[in-house]
Amino acid sequence: MASGEALTTSGYIVHHLTNLTVGHGFWTFHLDSLIVSGLLGLFAFIGMAKLASRAAVVKPGKLQTFVEMLVSFIDQQVKDTYHGKSALITPMAVTIFVWVFLMNAMDLIPVDFIPFVLGFAGVHYFKVVPTTDPNLTFGMSLTVFAIMLIMGVKVKGVGGFLHEVFTVPFGAKLAPLNLLFRVIEDVAKPISLALRLFGNMYAGEMVFILIALLGLWQLPLALPWALFHILIITLQAFVFMMLTIVYMSMASESHG
Repeated sequence: MASGEALTTSGYIVHHLTNLTVGHGFWTFHLDSLIVSGLLGLFAFIGMAKLASRAAVVKPGKLQTFVEMLVSFIDQQVKDTYHGKSALITPMAVTIFVWVFLMNAMDLIPVDFIPFVLGFAGVHYFKVVPTTDPNLTFGMSLTVFAIMLIMGVKVKGVGGFLHEVFTVPFGAKLAPLNLLFRVIEDVAKPISLALRLFGNMYAGEMVFILIALLGLWQLPLALPWALFHILIITLQAFVFMMLTIVYMSMASESHG
C-alpha cells in the first residue's frame, strides 16, 4: 500500500489481513509469520533457559514462582491425561503453551501501531499475529501429527502399529474398513487442531480491526474486548496444548 493512499473500509480490512510475502505460487513464504513466530520462540527459549539457570532454591522471586506454578500445572495435566512413560511430553506441552500464548498475545497490540512504524521503513503489509495465518497453524499441527506417528511406532513397534491400523476396531477380516476409518481419524486430527486455533484467533483479529474502524469511538470498546481477549488467547493456547497431550496419549495406548 503506497504511503498516503486513501483506504476504503474494505481496503483497510484487506490491508491489515495481508501478509508480508516473498516468492510466488506454492513457494510463497509469509515473512511476517516466520519472523514473529521465530522471534517469540527464541524469546521464550532464552527466557526459560535464563530462569532455569538462575533458579533460587531458598528464596525464589515472583517470576520464578509464577513459572514454577505454570510448569507444575501443566505437568499435572500431563499426568492426568497421558498414561505413557515418555519424558518428552511435559517439556513439549510447556513449550507449546508458552509459544502459542505469546503468538496469540500479539493480538493485543493496537492493529495500526506496527504497520505505522514499519511504514517508515517501506514495509506496508505486516500481520503481527502468527496464529491468524493458517500456514503456520497447519505447520504446527502437522508437526504434532508427525510426532504422534513417530511415538506410536516407537511405543508399539512397526508390527504393532500396523496391526492396530488394520485390525481396530472391526478385526482383521475387515482390514480395508479399519484402514479407511484410521485414515479419516488421523487426517481429521491435524486439520481440526489447526483450524480451531486459526479460526478463533482470526475472528478475534477481525473484531479488533472492525473496532479500529470506529476511530475515536473505538476507545470505549477496545479495552473491554482486549480484556476479554486475554481469556481467549490463553484458552486457545491451553486447548492446543491439551489436544496435543491427548493425541500423544492415544498414540501410546494399545488398542489391539
